[in-house]
Amino acid sequence: MTPGRDCPLSYRYSPRSFARDPDIVAGTILVVGGLYGNVEALEAVLALAAKDDAAIVFNGDFHWFDTDPADYDRIGRSVLGHFAIRGNVETELADDDSGAGCGCGYPEEVDDGDVDRSNVIHAKLLETARRFPELRASQRALPMNLTARVGRASVGIVHGDASSLAGWNFAHDRLDDPKQRRWLEGAFAESGMDVFASSHTCLPACREFAFGATRGIVINNGAAGMPNFAGTRHGIVTRISTRPSPVPSLYGTECHGTFVDALALDFDAQAFERRFLASWPEGSPAHVSYYRRITRGPRFSLAQAAPLRTEISGVRLDLNKFWG
Repeated sequence: MTPGRDCPLSYRYSPRSFARDPDIVAGTILVVGGLYGNVEALEAVLALAAKDDAAIVFNGDFHWFDTDPADYDRIGRSVLGHFAIRGNVETELADDDSGAGCGCGYPEEVDDGDVDRSNVIHAKLLETARRFPELRASQRALPMNLTARVGRASVGIVHGDASSLAGWNFAHDRLDDPKQRRWLEGAFAESGMDVFASSHTCLPACREFAFGATRGIVINNGAAGMPNFAGTRHGIVTRISTRPSPVPSLYGTECHGTFVDALALDFDAQAFERRFLASWPEGSPAHVSYYRRITRGPRFSLAQAAPLRTEISGVRLDLNKFWG
């Protein structure tokens, strides 16, 4: 097993496992993936949920940069007070020697240097996690996925994809790959889900698929705790609700009358930057891999996240109607 590249068989589950009674029944949920130990983003999530009367679902990798014990404790205890699943970060924090490193399951196109640095970041975070045995045990007990019923929509909440905790099949480029079409159709058919809400790949995506008479929606929030688009400093959360969003949506769609939206998560970016630098100064692995993204955003655009559907001034536009 190559650390950071390969994942244990225990990460796998069947799409059929989602065909069960819902774990969550709510009018509005906020799906928060990739918080990455950002305390400022956590505070913004809690405020947004209170304003919207929404249930919060943390879908993994809520730890990452929070090697400071106070930050780790704050993030861990807060997350466990809401609905949550574990990501690869939390799964590997619960195991001292699985051989999977960070457990990210990085594909070949990710540079070896990024993989190596992620493994070092995780090893340092593990040193902090060992100071909190109760939190480690609680995080170990979290499920790998959850199901929700929001209005008439059935929602599968995952960290990776429909068959693996660290799967990459809900990445924006995989969703656009015709070779993945059969896998996607099978995942929706076997699971019985209308919507899959994911994270893990660290870049957002929203795609709709027509499978005969049925539809399937995948919405990947990228990262709640880091910028997702070039020239921005905000994170993204996924909102699924029976009500229209009270704040502007970056892009979205509807499913059986249920609104599925990506919302900007505006946190105190300067405070987060100071906190990040206190734990990860220049030259450290996290600084090399992430500081540019934290301060300037990734080389990724909103059009790449949702090329076929977007929202302008509150009016939903289905660009399929124009593009045929």
